[in-house]
Amino acid sequence: MPKTRVQVSRRCGCIDPGTGRQRGGTCPRLPADDAHGSWYFAVQVRSLDGQRQRVRQGGYDDPEEAQAAGRALAAADRDGAGAGCTLEQWLARWLASKDALRPSTRQGYATHIRLYLIPQLGRILLHQLGSRDVNELLATLASRLSPTGRRLSPATVVRIHATLRTALNAAVRARLIPVNPANGAELPHPRRPHPVVWTAGRTARWQQTAERPAVAVWTEQQLAAFLTGVAQDRLYAAWWLAALRGLRRGELAGLRWTDVDLQAAELTVAQQRVHADGQVVIGPPKSAASYRVVALDAETVRVLTRHRERQQELSARAGIRWRDSGYVFTTADGEPLRPDYLTGRFRRLVAASGQPPIRLHDLRHGAATLALAAHTDLKVVQAMLGHASIVLTADTYVSVLPEVAHQAARETARLVLSAASELGRQLGV
Repeated sequence: MPKTRVQVSRRCGCIDPGTGRQRGGTCPRLPADDAHGSWYFAVQVRSLDGQRQRVRQGGYDDPEEAQAAGRALAAADRDGAGAGCTLEQWLARWLASKDALRPSTRQGYATHIRLYLIPQLGRILLHQLGSRDVNELLATLASRLSPTGRRLSPATVVRIHATLRTALNAAVRARLIPVNPANGAELPHPRRPHPVVWTAGRTARWQQTAERPAVAVWTEQQLAAFLTGVAQDRLYAAWWLAALRGLRRGELAGLRWTDVDLQAAELTVAQQRVHADGQVVIGPPKSAASYRVVALDAETVRVLTRHRERQQELSARAGIRWRDSGYVFTTADGEPLRPDYLTGRFRRLVAASGQPPIRLHDLRHGAATLALAAHTDLKVVQAMLGHASIVLTADTYVSVLPEVAHQAARETARLVLSAASELGRQLGV
């Protein structure tokens, strides 16, 4: 391969008032002021597709530095195609190649790329991206506000970094870069919010100050009061399944009657309906472990049986307007529900109930808490929720109901007192 020619020149960013464009190398200040502008190099290299393209980069203090940077890029081009590829170009190529992604995962990647990675790092050549660039990105994100006006949480920063690291791992496998500069980055340490129970004290404080925990669950009495109050709601069975069996919002919206076997008293979580790119799409469950069979108790079977009867009554009244979609939870015309509709309806029902506020997803937290309060084995709870790791079940989704904590305290004290009494008898005290 012939030696690639590197051209260097001095340019600036001054704007020509007549054209509104940068003057570049024609600025009259360049010959008279050695400190004005900076040095650039221009070199022909190959794109990811092997086509020749001209790459120009600047910001160098002297022509020797620019020449050296240009020669380094030319050398990288001789090692293989893609030397002129920017991170923005690679991220677009990488995301387009991910055919098997879940819709929600693809949307998350696309959002990270569009809002955070491209604006900060997109113009950097892929092979020039370094760990310092990545750490500067993370530092910027840690102090940046999200599109909603709130500061990005440590967990969000970690997820954005994970997107970049995954994309760069693919670049390493494609032999475009030798190592991944995102490895070993200085990441924040997000704290996973643990569910807390709406005790009498927390409820009183909420009533006085509107203060509420990030994640909270109801006691069994509060849950019973809520369910009793919404017993005639058209989606009562959905709230029941979320509260007692721990189904996610997308799993409720995606549940079909073909997934429910009332005679066998079980249902199968086989798909979910989620939001992606402003649309509702059908996809597989959140993970392989989320594809599961959920056992149903006799009362849950009765709740679902009554729900099906009500749905049949709605169908008869709707007549030709009814769409037999096959979903368990539908609109009054039989159309499948949007997941965000479930969220909004639940929020309104909670506000009307007078109970302390919780989110729809908090019913899932509460399902785990109640199951453990009923002395269900932790492994069974893990399977019910569809978690791949029992650590996640124990660490995140389980909070201790006050009655259970008091019972444990009494049992512990009883053990100690019993041992002290036995010791006293032995010593003749």
